[in-house]
Amino acid sequence: MQAVQQQHQSAAPGALAAFARFGLCGGGVGIASSFAVAASASWMPWALANALISVVSTLLSTELHARFTFGAGGRATWRQHGQSAGSAAAAYGVTCAAMFGLQWLVEVPGAVLEQAVYLSASALAGVARFAVLRLVVFARSRAVVAATAHSVHAAEGRVPNPAGVAGFCRAA
Repeated sequence: MQAVQQQHQSAAPGALAAFARFGLCGGGVGIASSFAVAASASWMPWALANALISVVSTLLSTELHARFTFGAGGRATWRQHGQSAGSAAAAYGVTCAAMFGLQWLVEVPGAVLEQAVYLSASALAGVARFAVLRLVVFARSRAVVAATAHSVHAAEGRVPNPAGVAGFCRAA
């Protein structure tokens, strides 16, 4: 019983643990991607290298988020890949809009202001992307974990307190 409970707890991390994992996975892939773009750009146009590495890094990140960040219990589905790509595109749009807005508001912004605006927009987009991935893209997986826990208890001849199952899935 305790082994099953520990397995389900590791499969559905709480919000803080998932956010830390999100930062670790996303940051790690982001750093690796920056080196990959630089290396690839030495033998192909930069825009093409950036586009190819962006696609590969989004696929890799989605797999990591499915398996590690949100504990989906396996590979990401095509639906999850599509939704994750959509959230990545939206995050890209937020950072672009912030930079275009800065250029519109300030004729010649300094490097420090540009970095502050870009990093702030990136942080906002990252938090929003985390929320979308946790609450939409990988939410069904957490429901499946809860249903599996309920099935295990039912197979053992006892049904847990429904509030306990729901609380288990929301535990931080």
